[in-house]
Amino acid sequence: MVVVGQIARDLVLRIDVMPDAGQAADVRARREVLGGKGANQAVSVAQLGERVGLLSVIGDDDAGTRVLDQARQDGIDVTTVVRRADTPTGLIVEALEANGDWRYLQHLPDPVLLTEDDITAAGDALDSASAVLVQLQQPPAAAVAAARHGRAGGGLVVCDGAPADAQRDALLAVTDVVRADERETQLLLGFPADDVDVAVDAAQDLLDAGPSLIALASAAGNLFIWPGGHLLIPKADAPVVDTTGAGDALTAALAVALFHGDAPDRAARLAAAAATVTVGHAGGRPRLDDDTLGIALEQIDDVVRHNRS
Repeated sequence: MVVVGQIARDLVLRIDVMPDAGQAADVRARREVLGGKGANQAVSVAQLGERVGLLSVIGDDDAGTRVLDQARQDGIDVTTVVRRADTPTGLIVEALEANGDWRYLQHLPDPVLLTEDDITAAGDALDSASAVLVQLQQPPAAAVAAARHGRAGGGLVVCDGAPADAQRDALLAVTDVVRADERETQLLLGFPADDVDVAVDAAQDLLDAGPSLIALASAAGNLFIWPGGHLLIPKADAPVVDTTGAGDALTAALAVALFHGDAPDRAARLAAAAATVTVGHAGGRPRLDDDTLGIALEQIDDVVRHNRS
């Protein structure tokens, strides 16, 4: 598998409450890890037992070297990571309050975003990938090019986000799975997915355009829609420390399950379980070990059974 998306230094600062302007707050804990949506998804895929490469951009600075070392330690193939000259490696700072509210400060300048030339240079890796996971927060032209390579090679193509209007039809035509958070769901449908029946009806146009599965987030939970079926998985009754990275873990687990031939409802439950595990700790870095994921899957199965009864 190859993940196409952001890689960055991720600094998580835990505080009691965000100070007002002109005030200070003590940091109770801090940690710096490999971060960015693309890297989070790649780590998730690796933790789920799949070989995975990452197509991202870092700078030619010391921070970039450390990020690469961290990715290698996580079992990620970094052959296709681009080192851009005279460019600082991306940085994301998360200030996480005790109540779970978070704020991001991020420095992701244009040079650490992928270009069409970067995609072309990695064409062989994308063409031969069993699955290509494309982060749509990257420039639209690069995202479409990556998805087209994945489709041309016969791999599963998973897009995370809402396609830009100009590339929407072209991207959907070569995509197998689209996953969207709450904000992106509104961009996709034109309204929130809070009413299941309305959202399922609206999603049919998306399915007709190419994808075989749509995963939409709403205040009620995660709604998975495929031809002839759908499943709403309400949020599990589990402690929520930080919602950062939950969507990345969900996307990765969904891709792995579908690649292994799981039915859509089974893949959806595994994906929701991965998200449930991730919200239980600070920061977006996943911790998808078999035991923890198994416990979360049992919780999700209970929620689904209760919702159906």
